[in-house]
Amino acid sequence: MKYEKISYFVSKWGITERRIRVLCTEGRIEGAVKVGKTWLIPKDASKPRDKRYKNINDLFFDDINTDAIDNKKAIIDESRPFSQTMIRQLNDKLLVEWTYHSNAIEGNTLTMSETKVVLENGITIKGKPLKDHLEAINHKEAIEYVEELVKKDTKLTEYDIKSIHYLILKEIDNLNAGKYRAQNVLISGSKHIPPSYINVPLEMQMLMEQYEDWAVYHPLIRACLLHGEFVKIHPFVDGNGRTARLLLNFELIKNGYPPVIIKNEDRADYYDALEMASTTKNYTLFINLVLNLVNEAADSYLLLLGK
Repeated sequence: MKYEKISYFVSKWGITERRIRVLCTEGRIEGAVKVGKTWLIPKDASKPRDKRYKNINDLFFDDINTDAIDNKKAIIDESRPFSQTMIRQLNDKLLVEWTYHSNAIEGNTLTMSETKVVLENGITIKGKPLKDHLEAINHKEAIEYVEELVKKDTKLTEYDIKSIHYLILKEIDNLNAGKYRAQNVLISGSKHIPPSYINVPLEMQMLMEQYEDWAVYHPLIRACLLHGEFVKIHPFVDGNGRTARLLLNFELIKNGYPPVIIKNEDRADYYDALEMASTTKNYTLFINLVLNLVNEAADSYLLLLGK
């Protein structure tokens, strides 16, 4: 077994040398040995959970059958690369419908056709608030940013999440765009109370660690957990829902699954599923909701492919 000194893990785990020494002394790092005054740690050792704070480690869900969507994905993958015409049709449809529904869920008053006009022609709709126009334009840019992240095939970071949020709120609320909240918040209609703003940076750090641990799960399940646990933290003053749905689709697209659109008319079911996950830690309802949407999206791809 190969061992490394503490300095190696300072950069790998992103915690201080002093904290690692404490963890070694407490026996919290499996396989760590002390030679003289030097601690040696197995190179493949896992970063221990910080027991000074509550960790969300008991999420659960029923057995989820992903055979149907995985079979559809296999057929879709066999047809790659798609024609330029198909790519254009899919992108145009996605940008408009995703933007419309995600914003409508949050109270945006633009209709589907108005959203299309704003995105494609930059025309201002008479009688509609400037904020609604900015939300449409910003959301389109956020989608494009997510697509760039997928192309780069890089590890998702807190910086990326803040960047997505910045794009959503820029020119609408520049003071809070891309910045974790500095106040406590309540979620309307929910029994779940998000953590104190003081704990948000730590909660987000823990979320990113858990996100890596979820690599053992099916990508669809991982996408749902990322969305749900992000919403529970509610790290921003506003724009959490739109950011969460962008993260959900980031994970799906990154793993070759079609993105989903949670429709405005289905928001009650969507909120109910999230409420169950937030209050009981049972993700079954939410995962099944997303699974059905992914299957619908895959059917649209297959239709265009003539499969």
